[in-house]
Amino acid sequence: MLVTGAGGQLGQCISKIEDVYSKLELHFASSKNLGITKKKDIQSFFADRSFDFVINCAAYTNVEQAEREPEKAFKVNAEGVKNLAEICRDYNATLIHISTDYVFDGEKRTPYTVEDTPNPINQYGKSKLAGEKHVQDILEKYFIIRTSWLYSEFGKNFYKTILEKSKTEAELTITTSEIGTPTNANDLAKFILKLIQSSSTRYGIYHFSNRGEATWYDFAEEILRILNKLDTIKLEKTDNYSTFVARPKYSVLDVTKVIRRCNFNVLSWQERLKTIKIDSVLKK
Repeated sequence: MLVTGAGGQLGQCISKIEDVYSKLELHFASSKNLGITKKKDIQSFFADRSFDFVINCAAYTNVEQAEREPEKAFKVNAEGVKNLAEICRDYNATLIHISTDYVFDGEKRTPYTVEDTPNPINQYGKSKLAGEKHVQDILEKYFIIRTSWLYSEFGKNFYKTILEKSKTEAELTITTSEIGTPTNANDLAKFILKLIQSSSTRYGIYHFSNRGEATWYDFAEEILRILNKLDTIKLEKTDNYSTFVARPKYSVLDVTKVIRRCNFNVLSWQERLKTIKIDSVLKK
């Protein structure tokens, strides 16, 4: 199995549990040694090795910057994904591609199912949807996994930002303008490897997140509660969010398909937040 974008938080979460899935032979490639926008580089990887699966964790994920430079977002999230899909087709490999809740417009008030029609409202979401369509047009053997609000002990994410701010800030103002689901990237990593291990051929689109819903304020509040800092840090709500990018106001994903079809136990976001060892995160 080839894991692209291995330097990102999901790639690192997969690497962390590699030993648990010792029967799966994983090869990790970061953007430094494999850029998915260069098709010849991908071909070289496949020419040297025989891959049955590609787990695509490579992505342009800066939502703000994607609005300023959409061509760069589309280069990675659409054109790069097309390259991977074409190589997977040529070498008969299964592609597991990670997508996002931002392919939806946020106009619903009930969780989005895999049957709901995407309608992205920003360049990041549009670029990710374009990537999905390339996968569907080119491949028969694929899993598209949409996820939301990923956090972990690795990389840059909201969870780590709040931990850092809690060291020095006396007051935090967090938006309530979006509702989604914080998702522990370690759970997504586990689901992906279990999916491969199961030898499933039930290809298609899946939604994976932890269960439940929250605003960013709710997420921050729960982090501070676990830190026992709700009494020492003043947490304020705001309806405003300092951004020029349109974001879906509601992007909770329905994970029923994962639970029923894949027999995977999906925990609530509150339960999974408690399991990260905060001390080890703060040392990173």
